[in-house]
Amino acid sequence: MTMRAATAAVAVLLLALVGCGPAKPVSNPSPAPAQVPPNELSGIDIPAGRVDDAVSRLDGLVADLMRDSGIPGMAVAVVHGGKTLYAKGFGIKDAGKGDNPDNKVNADTVFQLASISKSVGATVVAHEVTEGAITWDTPVVTKLPGFALMDPYVTANVSVADLYSHRSGLPDHAGDALEDLGYDRQQVLEHLKYLPLAPFRISYAYTNFGVTTAASAVAAAAGKSWEDLSDEALYRPLGMTSTSSRFADFLARPNHAVNHIKVGDKWEARFQRDPDPQTPAGGVSSSVNDMARWLTMLLGNGVYNGQRITSPEALLPAYTPQVISVSAKNPKARASTYGYGFNVSVTSSGRTQYSHSGAFGLGAATTFVALPSADVAIVALTNAAPYGIPEALAAQFMDLVQYGQVREDWPQLYRQQLAPMNNPDGSLVGKQPPVSPAPAKPLVEYVGVYVNDYWGPATVTERDGKLQLALGPKNQTFDLTHWDGDTFTFPLSTENALPGSISKATFTGTGLNLEYYDSDKLGTFTR
Repeated sequence: MTMRAATAAVAVLLLALVGCGPAKPVSNPSPAPAQVPPNELSGIDIPAGRVDDAVSRLDGLVADLMRDSGIPGMAVAVVHGGKTLYAKGFGIKDAGKGDNPDNKVNADTVFQLASISKSVGATVVAHEVTEGAITWDTPVVTKLPGFALMDPYVTANVSVADLYSHRSGLPDHAGDALEDLGYDRQQVLEHLKYLPLAPFRISYAYTNFGVTTAASAVAAAAGKSWEDLSDEALYRPLGMTSTSSRFADFLARPNHAVNHIKVGDKWEARFQRDPDPQTPAGGVSSSVNDMARWLTMLLGNGVYNGQRITSPEALLPAYTPQVISVSAKNPKARASTYGYGFNVSVTSSGRTQYSHSGAFGLGAATTFVALPSADVAIVALTNAAPYGIPEALAAQFMDLVQYGQVREDWPQLYRQQLAPMNNPDGSLVGKQPPVSPAPAKPLVEYVGVYVNDYWGPATVTERDGKLQLALGPKNQTFDLTHWDGDTFTFPLSTENALPGSISKATFTGTGLNLEYYDSDKLGTFTR
């Protein structure tokens, strides 16, 4: 498991532990068993007015988090009882444009949702299930005839549900680095067949392109693109006028927030992530006003303002447990589970919650959390790299809803666990080159085309006495710097290999091993 994947798993577990301290006695008893089924009872009641009290604390909580972290911008919304109780923006959209009024974040400012897109997309699928166009259990190969994975049995049987719950057996974040190299959606999906598979339906590994495969099958069943289907099935019926699954639409919105990364002690807008290749998994953009409509529909079991978007039966499996995502580490601990595009967990008050976070290493962090037994949900969107700010706010808010007080130092907990997501990759990061390196061979001996089924060709050329490496369909070029003997290095700066990342490139006779691309033991290219 990569550092990013391990850290994300811990973040999911932390979110599941909202309010993990000892519960205080309360005067109001929980509903009697005759009124509520036993498996829906909580040991702690939520008194009338508690949600309003929690909402009244949000301005101060946001101010503290933004002051301590320095993030440029944030927007927050809360829904309860079929209404939007709170929707506000804070800070600025672009740190490079100052504090002028046009640069202020408001509740209509559009942010990139990142992986919240999976939950949004799951409700599009639920709509199509309701309409009878497809089922959660439909094998994707029946809608995508060219689809294949390494195992023929998995190819024939892997379903929309399997891919939306990350239990297909594909490796963690399968295909993401192909996207970074410039492969488009179809090309990435075609390359998945070269990846080794873990045991089918009994393993969990988070995959953006697994979800994208499932969504592509649903779109094919509908006879539309995923982008059009999402708009027609969900965004327009809900009145989500600022929401889109197209990156071009995000850029075209005058009121949109740009991505920021932390450079030293400052936040800078250096990159803008284009997630179109995996848009069903990470490419939705929206405002908190629009997201409030979506959350209200979720809490309404598929109904918004009297309009049925999806049936309760089609939606239920999406936000109820389907696979264990984080196992309990001891008998006292709670495990975390995943539905179809939703994290699902139980808080220490005994209440089920569903949620999802999103993160772009190049500068976005988002989350939503819903507590259906209290009919309340919160969404927080930021335009800064993931340091746990939206998750901390959601955890603080849900503590206030359930217990009337914030019972953990959530900002510190999330900061400790998520900060490594922003570190560069590579075994040589932070190391100095050897003082007396072994000499390289004559450079011409390294020149050539090295082939790899999964990554495509790696072309090594000599130019002005230096080696260059070209990868991907657009021939992205990297300068190779000699390190020691037959080992060279090259820098990386992508969504999954953040600025400062370094990969080794080691020549071995007729082979070339690229360290960064070897996480699944597929990083060797042959001349």
